Amino acid sequence: MRVAIVHYWLVSMRGGEKVIEALCDLYPEADIFTLVYDKERVSEKIRSRNVKTSFLQHIPGAVRNYQSLLPLMPFALESFDLSGYDLIISSESGPAKGIIPPPHAPHICYCHSPMRYLWDHYQTYRANAGHLPRMMLPIVAPMLRSWDVSTSMRVDRFVANSYHVAARIQKYYRRSATVIYPPVAVGDFKLSNESDDFYLCAGQIVPYKRIDLAVAAFTKLNRNLVVIGEGKDIDRLKQMAGPTIQFWGRAPFPVLQDALARCRALIFPGEEDFGMVPVEAMASGKPVIAFGQGGALETVVPDLSGVLFYEQSVDALMTAVQEFEEKEAVFRPQRIRLHATHFNQERFKEGMRAVVDEELHAARAGRPERADGVSHHTVTLPVGAVQAVRTTVASSH
Repeated sequence: MRVAIVHYWLVSMRGGEKVIEALCDLYPEADIFTLVYDKERVSEKIRSRNVKTSFLQHIPGAVRNYQSLLPLMPFALESFDLSGYDLIISSESGPAKGIIPPPHAPHICYCHSPMRYLWDHYQTYRANAGHLPRMMLPIVAPMLRSWDVSTSMRVDRFVANSYHVAARIQKYYRRSATVIYPPVAVGDFKLSNESDDFYLCAGQIVPYKRIDLAVAAFTKLNRNLVVIGEGKDIDRLKQMAGPTIQFWGRAPFPVLQDALARCRALIFPGEEDFGMVPVEAMASGKPVIAFGQGGALETVVPDLSGVLFYEQSVDALMTAVQEFEEKEAVFRPQRIRLHATHFNQERFKEGMRAVVDEELHAARAGRPERADGVSHHTVTLPVGAVQAVRTTVASSH
């Protein structure tokens, strides 16, 4: 069976690329299709695969400035020739599901998020864009939204990385989705019963991550905070940071691994679709202080694996840190790590195998051609699913 994995762009190693690694484990002979590719910034596992790029790769500066090429991405995706493949798995956050699948091949879309910069985060992205993108977005965004919705009809089965994302797939595409949490390599993280006197923020330094809240809160609290990551917001954060804030930049995995093991807690002030870094912190036995929206509601269980705050403000985060410090002894590293195993790699792989088997069986049985955009083999998102999951997880400890 010939398998094609389609990913929006391969220019770094973040959560989406870890999903690609797990899919490569499931399908060792699969080819990878991507819009642009920087082989120096991805893992050896991805580099060892047959990676095919679009015509965007040949535009000077495309690898560094790929986001400015958004209006060309539909044309680039539709130029991929997938006619020789028996199974298509797209990894969607930037545009990826917009490929044209052959009629005989099931197309499964693992959706990290409907494109944020076209939908729920549109105004935030526009406000923080450069002058030219800010002028162009209102012109191109309506056309891209129309294309984004229409290409959802090319997908036979949506798989969401959280119930939060499944609800957004339903809202924007009117499609139901199966939920399979992303793969976290729990065994790669060191369980630690000890902590040094610092908190940790880790991730891409961009406005929607709201790391500015952490910098401001920990400056006011006079607590030590280490920030790991890089991005366009870094200079602004350095200007507002007090003497207790350290910026370590882009860190290799051993440095991140060690920081997660040694910190008192991870600070997670943004709203994420899932958020793999909090689970990686939990795999290290460390609690998470997180904004109580999005994927954090599915991973952070109060008094078991962390503390939630429900207003994205400096004061609310400061209060949450003080609450954590008052009951820090409640959090047990072994229990936190056990909780993290609910999101391990094997659960992801088992779930994806089951979905693929169902879709291949449906294709062999003669499922109707893609026409109305209706997914004939999806799992409808149940009401109260998030609360049910959190209750089940909490009661299992």
